[in-house]
Amino acid sequence: MKLNGISDNPGSSKKRMRIGRGIGSGKGKTGGRGVKGQKARTGVRVKGFEGGQMPLHRRLPKRGFHNLFALDYNEVNLGRIQSAIEAGKLDAALTVTQESLVAAGVCAKARDGVKILGQGELKAKLAFEVAAASKSAVAAIEKVGGSVKLLAEVAAPAAQ
Repeated sequence: MKLNGISDNPGSSKKRMRIGRGIGSGKGKTGGRGVKGQKARTGVRVKGFEGGQMPLHRRLPKRGFHNLFALDYNEVNLGRIQSAIEAGKLDAALTVTQESLVAAGVCAKARDGVKILGQGELKAKLAFEVAAASKSAVAAIEKVGGSVKLLAEVAAPAAQ
């Protein structure tokens, strides 16, 4: 094989259309851009413009509120924790923290903290160190003989 004998497969490459080269080329005069005006010029796009009619994004009402300071907790039910203990993934002798729940696979990833919810039944006596817990969860944990220690919230900026 020689370098001068190498060529592309037939039909693998196509010559580009040269626009704006006379009406006989098929893409002459306006060059496929329609007629005159703002959109016939280069670098112009009018996003959301509806010909002077009030655009849709301004016709629809604004709605809702997004709290920038809201904390995103991992919500874990007591039944899920009990099933992790029965499966041997969580040690009942150690304190249950966010790190131990992530390591056991109860929580997928660490967020702003863990909130314990009261769904399900807890049989093991456990000590919890979590960011938040519902009243029913605290009652169920203390009924079995466990304890709940709520960690301090993320420190807010100091008032002046």
